[in-house]
Parts: sequence; structure tokens; C-alpha cells
Amino acid sequence: MSSGHDASAQARTGGTGADGGAGRSGPSGAGGTGVLELVEVTVRYDGAADPALDRCSLRVGAGERVALLGANGSGKTTIFLAAAGLVPYAGRITVAGLHLDRSRPEEVRRHLGLLFSIPEDQLLFARVLDDVAFALTSRGTDTAEAEQRARAALDHLDAGYLAERSPYRMSRGQSVRAALAGTFVAGPPLLLLDEPASGLDPAGRRLLIRHLNDLPSAMLIATHDIDFGARCCHRWVLLDRGRVAAGGTDFSKVEL
Repeated sequence: MSSGHDASAQARTGGTGADGGAGRSGPSGAGGTGVLELVEVTVRYDGAADPALDRCSLRVGAGERVALLGANGSGKTTIFLAAAGLVPYAGRITVAGLHLDRSRPEEVRRHLGLLFSIPEDQLLFARVLDDVAFALTSRGTDTAEAEQRARAALDHLDAGYLAERSPYRMSRGQSVRAALAGTFVAGPPLLLLDEPASGLDPAGRRLLIRHLNDLPSAMLIATHDIDFGARCCHRWVLLDRGRVAAGGTDFSKVEL
């Protein structure tokens, strides 16, 4: 099993339109309850000259959708891995009011869903339905109930027809929807989505935007696609060399 599959298993067993640049109206990250907070977080990978995250501070409010922008290597994926307790870090990370430390990462993971940039890396089973239900059965949910909720999650994404299919015989868009169903089937208050629109054709991209806008969870969405971010997020944050360099609600002002 690949390292991507290993990380996925760990993460899952725990727990505007065309007219312009303004983000979608909705919850503000400036007040209310923060479902994700990073305070002065630093991550260093072995052998790297510079930290992947360098005293990075970031906040996502309850129900808020935030586009995480930045060049390759700016730290977007590392934020997700740190928030899920999959890499060591210094600083403070809070998920749904729980302080993440390495003594109880499974408890924190119950409050988030993580979609990897390569969805095939987290499709672990021979049948899509079993894969989606895994987030529930791994926490002790009865198999019949888990399968019922998994079918409902797939139906929510217009993907019910995939339930009995092998994950190895799907298109990119189908793989994204199957993996996404597995991230939200347990109802976590936070979704971390790494490049979910990458590789989708225009029709698949439009469908994904509609589905994301229908979900109640707060989201931090890493993307290089500014228009995609504007269509499904309330605001944007720009990372540069592991730190937040800028942010706002007007996507026309983004400079990558």
C-alpha cells in the first residue's frame, strides 16, 4: 500500500459566478467560532533547507469556505497534513475547539474530512460503497446504517450509480465524487480539499462547484484556479513560502 493510502487511512479513521471576482456571500472568518485555527505553526521536513510552514497563522470560521491559493511548494498541502495530525509541527492547531497534539490525533480527525489531490490514493476498497462507508464503520457504526448513509452521501453528489462500482474503473470526476462522499459522510464540521477541481472537464467542474456549495461544512480548499475559488468560496488566502501573504474577499485582486 502506498504512503498516500497510509495517510488516507489515518486521516479517515479519526475523524461568484462569471461576472467577477467577489467571493460568495456567507460567513465571515473575522468573528464567530473558528472551526480551524493555526497559530504560529512551523513544519520542517527532513533534509529541507527551509520550513514548509514558517510561523503560519490561519483561521476558518464555522460554515465558511476559504480558497487557499499559492504556488507549488508554498505550503498548502502541508497545512492539511498538519491539521490532520499527519506531520510533526510546532505552534498551535485547533480543530472544532480541540487542540491537536500527537497524543489524541484520532479524536481531532473525527471532526474533519480530508480530500487528497489524487483521490485514487484514498479509495481503499474494491467497492465504492464500502470505501464511502469506511469513515463510519471504522468508528463502530453498524454496517447496515453505514451503507445507508454512504448511499445517501453518494446520492447527494449525483453519484449513487457508483455504489457498486470498482474505484479502479472510474473517471477523474467520478473518483473525486466518490472520495468526496467519504470525506463528508460522517458529517464533520470541516473539510480540507486539496485541488479538488484539478483534471476535471468543464462539466465536471461545474458539477463539483454546485455540490460544494450545497454542503454545510466549513471548507479550506487548496486550488490554483482563481475562478473556481470565486464560485464556491467566501474569501481567499494566499500563501507564500509557508506564510500567509495576503487575503480578502475580492478574487479579482489575487496576484499569484
